[in-house]
Amino acid sequence: MSELQLQALPLAGLFSLRHRRHADARGQFSRLFCEGSLSAFGQPFHIRQINHSCTAERGSVRGLHYQTAAQPEAKLITCLRGSVWDVAVDLNPDSATFLHWHAEHLVAGDGRSLLIPAGFAHGFQALSDDAELLYLHSADYAPEHEAGLSVQDPRLDIAWPLPVKNLSVRDASHPLLTPSFAGVRL
Repeated sequence: MSELQLQALPLAGLFSLRHRRHADARGQFSRLFCEGSLSAFGQPFHIRQINHSCTAERGSVRGLHYQTAAQPEAKLITCLRGSVWDVAVDLNPDSATFLHWHAEHLVAGDGRSLLIPAGFAHGFQALSDDAELLYLHSADYAPEHEAGLSVQDPRLDIAWPLPVKNLSVRDASHPLLTPSFAGVRL
């Protein structure tokens, strides 16, 4: 068995990544990332940046963030503590699932991560207090190419499991989608 296994999810390019866990009397060990394995699976991913977040209160939402086509980025998301409802939205206008979303329940220690391709928006809701996430990014953060979607946009109709709360000022100001929204063409 490979150290990493990919499972395709309903949106093209979105994958659940399962980490093989090795356990003994000392505890456990898992490989969270292997560039060679992902490339062998046809999903090349080079790490340019690593971020860490801790969300203090259950129900809090972060997102939905994405980088524009001028500076696209893929993300690999792993929950380190607690649990989250992790959401990806397909922004590729040529995709059959354009503006569709998919969510995965990520739990610390469950051996899974979410591999989100470039051209997708990402956000999550903390399902526990003190939820921690590790984000591996394929591109450097470029604030001039950052954009976002409203987490409560009726066109997306995301079924958040808890009432949305504690949005940052920035996240609360993301506009609703307009009919002219062109997506992210890579």
